[in-house]
Amino acid sequence: MNTPIPYLQRLNNGRTVWLDGEIVNDLENHKAFKGTVQTIQHLLNLQTVEPTKSILTYETEKGANAHLSFLVPTSINDLKRKSLAYKRWVDETFGVMSRLSEYSRSQLVGWYASRQQLDVLSPGIATKLEKLYEAARDLDLLSTVAAHDPQKNRSKSAEEIEHGKLRVVTKNEEGIFVSGAKTIATAAPYVDELLITSYHKRGLDEAPMANIFYVPTSAQGLHLVCRESFASTDTSNHPLSSRFDEMDAVLIFDNVLIPWERVLVAEDPELAWKLRIETASSLLSQHQTVVRLISKLESVVAIGNELAETAGATEFLHVKEKLSELIIQLETIKGLLNAAEYEAVEHNGIYLPKQRFLTTARNLGTRYYPRALEILQQIEASGLLQVPSTIQEFDGPIGDKLQAYYGGTHTSAFARTRFIKLAWDLIGSQLGARHELYERFYSGDPVRTFAAQYQNYSEKDRLLKLVEEFN
Repeated sequence: MNTPIPYLQRLNNGRTVWLDGEIVNDLENHKAFKGTVQTIQHLLNLQTVEPTKSILTYETEKGANAHLSFLVPTSINDLKRKSLAYKRWVDETFGVMSRLSEYSRSQLVGWYASRQQLDVLSPGIATKLEKLYEAARDLDLLSTVAAHDPQKNRSKSAEEIEHGKLRVVTKNEEGIFVSGAKTIATAAPYVDELLITSYHKRGLDEAPMANIFYVPTSAQGLHLVCRESFASTDTSNHPLSSRFDEMDAVLIFDNVLIPWERVLVAEDPELAWKLRIETASSLLSQHQTVVRLISKLESVVAIGNELAETAGATEFLHVKEKLSELIIQLETIKGLLNAAEYEAVEHNGIYLPKQRFLTTARNLGTRYYPRALEILQQIEASGLLQVPSTIQEFDGPIGDKLQAYYGGTHTSAFARTRFIKLAWDLIGSQLGARHELYERFYSGDPVRTFAAQYQNYSEKDRLLKLVEEFN
């Protein structure tokens, strides 16, 4: 049996993380990363103590406990258990951390569950998937996904732009050697391994770029180049930014060796695309993203209501309308999740949530969240700026005056100021702006995803027939 290594010890595995032009050698104590490292350690600790252990984990056939993201669902109840585990973890981060590994783990679980069918397409892949899955599960490895090519010149076709794309440069009996870049790897500095794939289907002339593989973050020649840090060291005034900046990174591969046992697809556009859209992998990972969206919208509803309450604005009809819109967003996504689980269908021996409900929820989310932030701005308006620069000023010489002028309808000035700073961290901070961008585009170009939902909608013919029969 594989023996797990403590998370903080795994962080020191030689990964090359770049920030501000320098390599970060101590993620645990670096000001840009330490808050998020502590959050991840806290989440992992929840798996070891009750009552959260029974919510987050299940017993494997080896008699060990594993996170429920690794469970292959064989019933609707299993899907519900997975939902509860996802929700419990993401609630700990106010819905803000979106890549806590469950998404990428779910992709692996889907492939693992379908490994015998995939082995027909690619003999030997079943054995690889078994080993990758068991290692990730038994060692409780954290992971994330990178699928996109760098943006260089979007006015040109993919065929015209090849330089910079991750590709196979050579191969031998050990494996493939790859060079190039992939974006955007959210949470890459914190995880143990990366799933590298292609978001779009490759043409035959792009075969060197049509690869799917797992690579450790410590791989020699792999560089994790981080964006500017949005983390704060001030937990009082920046309660979200100080703990939940996942960090996004561009992955630069400089002749990195990927051993054959970690290569699922090598230079095969057709097989790469079949794995990319494989039913179980797609639906199980989408299932997790909808649960996460619910947690985030719950946070927004709570903030909106409290902002209105403390400002005495809930008496106004237009404010009630806006608060109701936030509630409608939340209840719509919750209803779609319940429908997806309730109408789950058996597929090759596993239960999968209904696709059309998940697709609808994910597409709505790209519009709901930016609108939700707009509503919070409209509710609180300039009140978001009417707070002292720091919470600590309440203990200073001007503290008495602050107490007199900064209070809310039912809260003290100190409590209301703390709450508005929380709201600002979600709405107006660098971290907040990053999350609005993320929710708009994390599942792809919304124009394409909406168009794809129309194109793939299976009820079109039935509905048209109803009209024809009516006439």
